[in-house]
Amino acid sequence: MELYHESTCHFLGKLIIALTWGILCVRAAECIEYEALSCRKHTALLTDFGGKGDGKMSNTKAFRKAIHELSKFATDGGAQLIVPPGKWLTGPFNLTSKFTLYIHKDAVLLVSQDEAEWDLIPPLPSYGVGRDTPGPRFISFIFGTNLTDVVITGGNGTIDGQGQPWWTKFRQGQLKNTRPYLIEIMFSDHVQISNLTLINSPSWNVHPVYSSFVVIKGLTILAPVDSPNTDGINPDSCSNTRIEDCFIVSGDDCIAVKSGWDEYGIAFGMPTKHLIIRNLTCISPDSAVIALGSEMSGGIQDVRAENIGAISSESGLRIKTAIGRGAYIKDVFVRGMTLQTMKYTFWITGDYGAHPDEHYDPKALPVIQGINVKDVVAKNVTIAGKLVGIDGDTFNGICISNVAIELSEQAKQLQWNCSNIKGVSSQVTPQPCALLPDKNIECPFPTDTLPVDKIQFQTCAAATTMH
Repeated sequence: MELYHESTCHFLGKLIIALTWGILCVRAAECIEYEALSCRKHTALLTDFGGKGDGKMSNTKAFRKAIHELSKFATDGGAQLIVPPGKWLTGPFNLTSKFTLYIHKDAVLLVSQDEAEWDLIPPLPSYGVGRDTPGPRFISFIFGTNLTDVVITGGNGTIDGQGQPWWTKFRQGQLKNTRPYLIEIMFSDHVQISNLTLINSPSWNVHPVYSSFVVIKGLTILAPVDSPNTDGINPDSCSNTRIEDCFIVSGDDCIAVKSGWDEYGIAFGMPTKHLIIRNLTCISPDSAVIALGSEMSGGIQDVRAENIGAISSESGLRIKTAIGRGAYIKDVFVRGMTLQTMKYTFWITGDYGAHPDEHYDPKALPVIQGINVKDVVAKNVTIAGKLVGIDGDTFNGICISNVAIELSEQAKQLQWNCSNIKGVSSQVTPQPCALLPDKNIECPFPTDTLPVDKIQFQTCAAATTMH
């Protein structure tokens, strides 16, 4: 396949790229107007590799062939693969470095429900076992490992995980392997996932793991609120991650911050640190808006969340840990939460006891320290806070300030349930428990700028009209 560079228009044949407000011509009679088409020097369409967007033909081979061929341009300005309008049924495929996958606004990727199309890969080393079953796990739908500079984006194009059969098999105990995630990038740096709609994932939606300088922006993530483990975004043993401007409706946590499971996570020893979460809207009736854990055995440190909104969700800020986890969750800063119809505003517990196996260390106690929350308005709340540490392992440095919680008609008589914690509060209603005495202070929020906030967001665009 021959690829043409910027400012060339070839009406006789294949792909061209023009500069801003140019025309992309695939055939003489079919042109696509676009604006600032590509982030890359080279661009191709999936149809150039035999893809067919009829919703019926499998495009697995087309995706794999396209990415293999485009990977050859990694040292020459990189490449972009455009998924044009249509319904593109496909099994999983692996990305490459210096690469952009662009999904047109009128394109839908339909995730194959045929298990035969899915390779099995080992469990994550920081988990030791699969999350659903002990053995290998299905590879994720869009997968990549050891990559540099990869972008998954679009004009709000859609990835439909078609998860119903996976959910049914999981509930009925019919799966022999852990369900696939929708997007998983491992051991990579400079990753951007943006401007997409993700629906009906078989399990977790977006899972960056063992990676750095990850920017996730402008995602709409939707799943039935009773679907199992359809977490929205799960940064896992990652450093310098930025999540912003996302809307999530989930059957599990909207954002779950993780870093490995019990003895496997302790041995792997890779924390999640320097994480920004901002401008998030969440609906999750049975889970958390932002959860830390429960798998946190590599440690979690320096989490900064602000401008968080949620309705009809179980808890605003949730910390889940247990004996055997070890490691730490510390230096967590949250400000500006607006919550409506919640069971808990804050829920911190040390008894979340699911373990990968029986080999965890009962002496491995987690350190929970420096949890700072301020400027929260919550209405129609059943329980203001349940903050329960571990006997012999007090959770320290909890600070809650400027928080107004309006209780529901079904509110519990005991509004603050506290034990094995230590901290302070200021201007909080209803009055917190005695373990959070009023000290007339303002909880801190960092003023420095993290390196990931200096990363320039890549704005890629493709087809807007066809004629």
